[in-house]
Amino acid sequence: MPVTPNHLASRRQFVRQASLTAAVAAMAGPAAALPLAAASATTKDETQRKLGFAIVGLGKFATQQMMPAFKDCKHAKITALVSGSPDKAKQLAAEYGVDPKSVYSYDNFDSIKDNPAVDVVYIVLPPSLHMEYTVRAAKAGKHVLSEKPMATSVADCQKMIDACNKAGKKLMVAYRAQFEPFNLDAIARIKKGELGKLRQITADHGRIVKPTEEKAEAWRVVKKTAGGGSLMDIGIYSLNAARYLTGEEPVEVTAQEYTDKSDPRFKEVEDVIHFTLRFPSGVLASCTSAYSIQEVKRYRVFGDKAYLDLDPATDYYKHNMTIGTKEGEMKASLKEGNQFAAELDHMAECVLENKTPKTPGEEGLKDVRIIMAIYEAARTGKKVKV
Repeated sequence: MPVTPNHLASRRQFVRQASLTAAVAAMAGPAAALPLAAASATTKDETQRKLGFAIVGLGKFATQQMMPAFKDCKHAKITALVSGSPDKAKQLAAEYGVDPKSVYSYDNFDSIKDNPAVDVVYIVLPPSLHMEYTVRAAKAGKHVLSEKPMATSVADCQKMIDACNKAGKKLMVAYRAQFEPFNLDAIARIKKGELGKLRQITADHGRIVKPTEEKAEAWRVVKKTAGGGSLMDIGIYSLNAARYLTGEEPVEVTAQEYTDKSDPRFKEVEDVIHFTLRFPSGVLASCTSAYSIQEVKRYRVFGDKAYLDLDPATDYYKHNMTIGTKEGEMKASLKEGNQFAAELDHMAECVLENKTPKTPGEEGLKDVRIIMAIYEAARTGKKVKV
């Protein structure tokens, strides 16, 4: 049952109560465009204007990583804030030049339908709330950008897609790595055949979760709010990378889990999970996620001519690419880019130009469906077809 505004006086309160997502070479999304309301031909002035984004949830990621990126956007700007913390919202509204009348609580969120300054709602809440606020935003006549994982169940992902389709609004999942220059370069190299025929991928993502030290992170170890543990939170980076690097969809998964249930952090969610994805071409992707190891976010792609190593692969600001051949290793010289701004601008451009987002709801649904298959494989010890 979704959490309603009456149960959610503030995002901070919700977390306490529960604990007591440069695209030239990227993988294309589904071919079918989302249905849209009839629109007149887009003018040059229209495509050059900046669309207004309402940020729903003012936690650490939103305020420290994503919101500052708007300064580098060509087509997106912040025009509204949604929070259960009035003081924080007021302070941030002043900092970002948001009209005080465009600051909403979770209780009056639905009135955003009357705000013409808001074109897109960006949902930066715990995964269990993504479906509810996507549906409410679509009913309010707004396009939606949702953080990943898209939702905590396949059914909720489908509800999000259906709601936006019914309203004629765009739905995009915030897979920032698919807008990051090093990852885009890796995809391009693979497509050009620089590595030869792909054979294998290894991908690892881990961090030490500290719910008692960082209260705002406590929801991550609560199954109801997070949907799962390390796999849902960071293992999804390994999963999504394997998909966009191969350009294929896995046909079979196997998995093993190790969780110390005596550790109070893991009473409800998994810690370490290892999973293998088998792709139609024969490529095998060996992936891990963990909540009890020092930070790692890397992958290596093996071909019969060369390998490509990206470590870090999914960092916010720093990436390091190495290409290995029989002649030796070479460091790729690339310029870091603002993946957040690229992602936000892409969403805005899709609305302005009536295009299907590169990472639409269907992309998020695919990952969640595979994640559920991985959980089943880990639980049963058997191969699971996907």
